[in-house]
Amino acid sequence: MTSESTEKAPGFLGRALDGIERVGNKLPDPAMLFLILMFAVWAISALLSGVNFEAIDPRTDSPIVVNNLLSAEALTHFLTSMVTTFTAFAPLGVVLVAMLGVGVAEQSGFINTALKQMLKITPAKFLTPAVVLVGIISHTATDAGYVVVIPLAGVIFFTVGRHPLAGIAAAFAGVSGGFCANFIPSGIDPLLQSFTQSAAQIVDPDIQVNPLNNWFFAASSCIPITLTIWYLTDKILEPRLNRSHKVKREEVDLPAMEEVTSKEINAFRVASAVMLAAIVGFFSLTIPETSTLRDASGSLTSFSAPLMQSIVPLIFIFFVLPGLVYGFMTGTFKSSADVVQAMSKSMSGMAHYIVMAFFCAQFVAAFSASNLGALIAVEGAGGLKAMNLPAEVTVIGMVILVGFVNLFVGSSSAKWALIGPVLVPMLMQLNISPDLSQAAYRVGDSSSNIITPLMPYFPLVVVYCQRYVKGIGIGTLISMMLPFSLALLSIWSAWLLIYWSIGFPLGLGASYTYG
Repeated sequence: MTSESTEKAPGFLGRALDGIERVGNKLPDPAMLFLILMFAVWAISALLSGVNFEAIDPRTDSPIVVNNLLSAEALTHFLTSMVTTFTAFAPLGVVLVAMLGVGVAEQSGFINTALKQMLKITPAKFLTPAVVLVGIISHTATDAGYVVVIPLAGVIFFTVGRHPLAGIAAAFAGVSGGFCANFIPSGIDPLLQSFTQSAAQIVDPDIQVNPLNNWFFAASSCIPITLTIWYLTDKILEPRLNRSHKVKREEVDLPAMEEVTSKEINAFRVASAVMLAAIVGFFSLTIPETSTLRDASGSLTSFSAPLMQSIVPLIFIFFVLPGLVYGFMTGTFKSSADVVQAMSKSMSGMAHYIVMAFFCAQFVAAFSASNLGALIAVEGAGGLKAMNLPAEVTVIGMVILVGFVNLFVGSSSAKWALIGPVLVPMLMQLNISPDLSQAAYRVGDSSSNIITPLMPYFPLVVVYCQRYVKGIGIGTLISMMLPFSLALLSIWSAWLLIYWSIGFPLGLGASYTYG
């Protein structure tokens, strides 16, 4: 296959993907999208404020009334509460605090060394699943997977004589296709939980959602995800790449894989020991029945338990400690100013998220105040009930919908902020819990990440591929990743249904039904 023919996926698929890219490029930035949607909510609320609806608000047991957000009183409230609406936006604090801690561990080099060590000690026959697992685990460091694991996987595959693009694809599928799965709780858990809880409170103001409500399902999902990517990489993708995209190894301008120095290894061991000691020491405090980390009834896993309310601060602490030890032992950090600089650098990468969060907060507040969310939820639930679909069909339909929307709106938090206020209350009316709705969202949100050019890191992965095969384009990468995307969507959805049918717990304090 010539380099020209690899620029686009062939035939109907190529035309369809080109169309998706063109349409997606015309969408505004998520921040502006929230602004547009807020204005739309204002206008719709004004139009419907005089309409009498028969739908009953489950919160008040009275007919739903749409509030006019263009009234003088509503506009005054919008202006006076704009700042507090933003600062009280739950996902904002959750993400920023977690990222401060992860930023120290990442900038010190601790996380990078951990990833390299995990890949180096892996036997050759288990190289692919190791790359996938490391990619999944890298989510604890947000962008580390994209900037470390994916290119490193290409180097490792190239070094051991395998096709480097197969390594890149396997890592990309693990990092991005398995984005919402992880053995280790990370910032994505409380982030999604905060949106889920806000959406659920449209129907039930008193409902509380545990930050780790999907932890068990997310951890178990690593098994089918790893096996699926492993099989597709070794049995389907790599043989195809060896036929159609041969690598001229003598032409690859690639330095030898950087070895981890003895100094870095020693620092990593000490830092890991400190991290483990901190975790063990902290959780030993939860053992006594009188522990202040338990709630009034003695539970550790209820939402009101101080332990559960400390998840984000714990993420911060358990990443800061090894980051500090590693940084000062290797010389990455020479003073406290370097640590502050590391935190600042991690925050600079969150600038766009902060802007998006501002407009998202205003939209969510407007959507809630208008009562449109409650109206759509009740009317939509009525329509779904009339269709008399099995709950399993409804949940899988949600997975497919999320996967499709993900082609155009890449941000996980932005997408859930848009979809959650409609789907979570709607499914609650069908007795489907917010925890199960969020689990279904995680499946759909991850599966199509790897085939959308609108994902910010997608062009970067193309560049990684071009180091080994000149002429690789977006269409080629999509054609490489499409089998992974379709397989993950179907197999992960099936895993959710199996997991649900057996009745395994989704996570801490979670349930499958509401009401």
